[in-house]
Amino acid sequence: MSRSERLFDLLDILRRHRFPVSGQSLADELGVSLRTLYRDIATLQAMGARIEGEAGVGYLLEPGFLLPPLSFPVEELEALVLGARLVARSGDNTLRRHAQSALARISATVPVGVQDTMDATPLIVGPGVAIKTVSVDPVLLRKAIRTERKLAIAYCDAKDSASERVIWPFAYAFFDQVHLLVGWCELRDDYRSFRADRLVRVDVLDARYPRRRQALLADWRKRQGIPTSVSC
Repeated sequence: MSRSERLFDLLDILRRHRFPVSGQSLADELGVSLRTLYRDIATLQAMGARIEGEAGVGYLLEPGFLLPPLSFPVEELEALVLGARLVARSGDNTLRRHAQSALARISATVPVGVQDTMDATPLIVGPGVAIKTVSVDPVLLRKAIRTERKLAIAYCDAKDSASERVIWPFAYAFFDQVHLLVGWCELRDDYRSFRADRLVRVDVLDARYPRRRQALLADWRKRQGIPTSVSC
């Protein structure tokens, strides 16, 4: 979670409480240390949030605080809404939920007239081909990519041949009918793509892989002839 996301979450938590809540409770809910919580409280206070209280007593957000309005051209708003709708169609439940949450946050911080533009955008996502059922948790795959952890996988290819591999995952690609996990395969000593619906088992290993994710992605793009401007 980025710091900006954490500040949003902290505000949301404080808004839910009508009475002072302890710093330790706030820190536990956010999954951060007390020291980090105190810094975040100070940051929000500097931004104008009327947060009453102090360490050892508890904190309470006085009503009326709003973040400064965000400003987006109409085209950018339409792109955000369309992107969220595409995620809702082709992403998993977790991605869908976070896309909807992100739009709700943006809608809450833009002027009322801009909110109407978001709600009335004419860009529509049509029905697509159903995604192949994935038995492993995509959240686990994305977390392994973010934290640069090796994965031990059991995989069944198009010929129903089973194999056990250790890979270094660095990208997750979304296509109309399938999702692909892209990584360096220790068994083949080369880059390989694995269909998510053919992953039988996935275990995240404690070991981090020896190269940085961005370096692997850049090298893979170069070998595949994919321009760096194309998102993966």
